[in-house]
Amino acid sequence: MPVIIETEENTVIARLSGEVDHHTAKAIREDIDLAIDRHHPKQLILDFDGVTFMDSSGIGLVMGRYKIVKPYGGCVIIENTGNQIKKVMRLAGLDRLAVIR
Repeated sequence: MPVIIETEENTVIARLSGEVDHHTAKAIREDIDLAIDRHHPKQLILDFDGVTFMDSSGIGLVMGRYKIVKPYGGCVIIENTGNQIKKVMRLAGLDRLAVIR
């Protein structure tokens, strides 16, 4: 499974693994969106520790989840990105929407 969802109080944690591309992004989005809809989190943590590859679908994944949690007063935190993925995210301007650590 490309994503494992965990919840803690007002936080949803999505632990991604494998490739985040146009083949897998839809299923990942659906799983995360379901958790957001159920819990209305103040924080959505996207953990990229297990991600081996990401294309522009990963950028869209983060932007879309930001748009969903923002009305709840929520924020997006991106964790455990490799240097290459972090660089791509910053070039795409995701650091203006989310905290990248």
